[in-house]
Amino acid sequence: MPRNLHLMSTAKPPEVRRWKCVCAYDGAAFSGWQCQEDGKGIQDMIEARLAQILGKKVRIEASGRTDAGVHARAQVIHFDAEWRHGAEKLFAALSSCLPTEIQIISVRPAAADFHARFSAKGKRYVYHVHLGDADPFTRPYCWTVFRPLDLAAMRAAAAVLVGRQDFRAFTALNGPAREDTVRHLRRLDVVRRGKRIRIIAEGDGFLYKMVRSLAGALVTVGEGRASPEDVRTILASRQRTAAVLTAPPQGLFLEKVFYR
Repeated sequence: MPRNLHLMSTAKPPEVRRWKCVCAYDGAAFSGWQCQEDGKGIQDMIEARLAQILGKKVRIEASGRTDAGVHARAQVIHFDAEWRHGAEKLFAALSSCLPTEIQIISVRPAAADFHARFSAKGKRYVYHVHLGDADPFTRPYCWTVFRPLDLAAMRAAAAVLVGRQDFRAFTALNGPAREDTVRHLRRLDVVRRGKRIRIIAEGDGFLYKMVRSLAGALVTVGEGRASPEDVRTILASRQRTAAVLTAPPQGLFLEKVFYR
């Protein structure tokens, strides 16, 4: 047997490893995180680039799905792939040729049992509100509100919502009533700096459109169209009604995903 052929036959194939990746994106350019029929989901873009690098389709799993127009500063994903060149070269390859609205922040090997979604212990979202007309560079990333907002009332309503509670009234979830809608909202802060207000929500998990619903409720209270006690009544009712406004998507950012 020729020597070179012998060496080729005994060479070990690259090992399949699990990789953890952190990415940021401007959600305005996409149809949400999840794969779409038109191929315009953020997941579509990253999976397409991985297929180019690895020569085959690779499915990625995210910490959660963001809706169309929602942004992320630190979305976490994982995928399994055969790659023999190390994390730095995988990072460089994945970072290139993606749409400019998507940034790869880090790529590193992960434990075989790591799961971007199921290993997560919590998340932090930040919703941005701007008082008055925002400039063209701010407007795409906030909810512009022209009425004055009563921050004390908003904070009082936020205090009603903090804790381990059933948030069915604050989700657009259309599933059966028996579906678990209890979440531990560890933090709901209203912070103002100049004309900018940040609503910071941190918890063990969030339901479909829950953060945008919380933000909508707090702004409604700030405008004087509802009271903190109204929010308490809505929460206890476990019924989604028109009284809970869903804030527009462009103000919402997935800020951080927490792991053990």
